[in-house]
Amino acid sequence: MRRGSIAALFGIALVAGGVATAVALVPTWLPVDASREGGRIDFVFWFVIAICIALFSVVVAVIVYSVLRFRARPDDLEDGPPIHGHTGLEITWTAIPFVLVTAIAIVSAIVLSRNDAQGADTLRINVTAQQFTWTFSYPDANNATSPVLFLPEGRSVELYMRSLDVIHAFFVPQFRLNEDIVPGLVTNLHVTPDRLGTYPLICNELCGLGHSLMRTEAVVMTPDAFAKWLAKQKQEAGAASSSSGSGSSGTSAGLAVFKSQPCATCHTLSAANATGTIGPDLDKLVAYAQQAHQPLAAFIRESIVNPNAYIQPGFPKNTMPQTFAQTLSAAQLSALVQFLVQSSQKASKG
Repeated sequence: MRRGSIAALFGIALVAGGVATAVALVPTWLPVDASREGGRIDFVFWFVIAICIALFSVVVAVIVYSVLRFRARPDDLEDGPPIHGHTGLEITWTAIPFVLVTAIAIVSAIVLSRNDAQGADTLRINVTAQQFTWTFSYPDANNATSPVLFLPEGRSVELYMRSLDVIHAFFVPQFRLNEDIVPGLVTNLHVTPDRLGTYPLICNELCGLGHSLMRTEAVVMTPDAFAKWLAKQKQEAGAASSSSGSGSSGTSAGLAVFKSQPCATCHTLSAANATGTIGPDLDKLVAYAQQAHQPLAAFIRESIVNPNAYIQPGFPKNTMPQTFAQTLSAAQLSALVQFLVQSSQKASKG
């Protein structure tokens, strides 16, 4: 090949590569990564993109050069010369893809292995997914639960996830991690948050009519702030477990349980400053129990552990999670029932 042809090919490849690189780098295609695992996954992503840009440049250069250099003239009606093959070229275009694909496989395997490796002081968090809500339980805090995922910056975290109904998927875009949650199985996901902030946590698997509403947040806190938060949750969960269910201590424990659950998201309750409108107004529980012809305490307890047993007119069925019988201890349930009894009675008299 003449020197001019090589220069032309190189120039076309350089222009094509520059355009492709600009398209890859100038727009913000990805959200900021907020985990060590996310940084490694981004490395694999850009490693593959770099290979693709190089191949794209070569292919475009050959195509453009061939179109310009070897195009048929208007008066040329002859066939091109027959070419049997080129062994060296065939070996080259087989060996290069083999090397590139092998390199991608090796880099990906190393990243996956490092992402799955737990740290020395791994924090365990239990994740429960159900149409259409998330619940996070912390064994280090007497199994206190939260509707929001709280994580310490820089600490290895292992999520043990289970579903109580259909297939869901845990996904935080800034963590670059996605894991299916399959009924009957406990799936694991390892993450090490390394950037403070609040990030969206969504279900990434179509799970029903309310799929788009199955959203919450992952909050990455400083280690000190997380330790204080965890100690507070442990104290409140302990108070709920040790409460005898009477007097102001029982009310306080019930309020702590109420706030630790996603109750305020759907319900209004003056005693807890809750203003949700998706579910029935809990200030009117006395009237609801009378309509259901049940004692107030029994009505509240059954509505928590078996929410479809009685549906208040005007509200849909299968909206409230049916997992509280499993996620709440007997002491927590009793404290919550007592708190709601006292609060609703006070609201009805007011």
